Amino acid sequence: MSEEEVKREFKTKRDEDYYNKVMEHKEAVKRYMNKIVTSIKKRAESHDDTKLEEPEFTPMSKTYANLSTTTYGSDEYHELLEELKEPLKCHYAKNRHHPEHFSKGIKDMNLIDLIEMLCDWYAATEKHDDGNIKTSIEHNKERFGFTKELEQIFKNTIEFLDIKTE
Repeated sequence: MSEEEVKREFKTKRDEDYYNKVMEHKEAVKRYMNKIVTSIKKRAESHDDTKLEEPEFTPMSKTYANLSTTTYGSDEYHELLEELKEPLKCHYAKNRHHPEHFSKGIKDMNLIDLIEMLCDWYAATEKHDDGNIKTSIEHNKERFGFTKELEQIFKNTIEFLDIKTE
């Protein structure tokens, strides 16, 4: 609702003051939310760009096809990750949507990092023949040590992403 849509005569100075404070609050919230939206859009455009450059590109291109046929978290999956140890180390260092980027893992991440991470996990499940985002969230809860509350927030967000909108 724009300020023009809400223009009216106020019965009291108190009503006008209240109206002005609410409008100031709305503008502040909009400013912060737009900063988040801008950051998320930039991340969406640049996500995993480092995988398209060396030293990540060549080793990851050799292993990529094999990853899709493994089960996430399986011994075979971890063996393939071991083959990619050095390029992944480089990838994690340059990409803050990975808990491995931070010394304290998820505890050092912000909400923007978490949103990109969850979207990354969800997209990754689509590359695996038996991928399942809810199973991945449960596995990653143990792997990265996040809370049951954050696990539920991730699952709620997946439900939101799965809602079909027109």
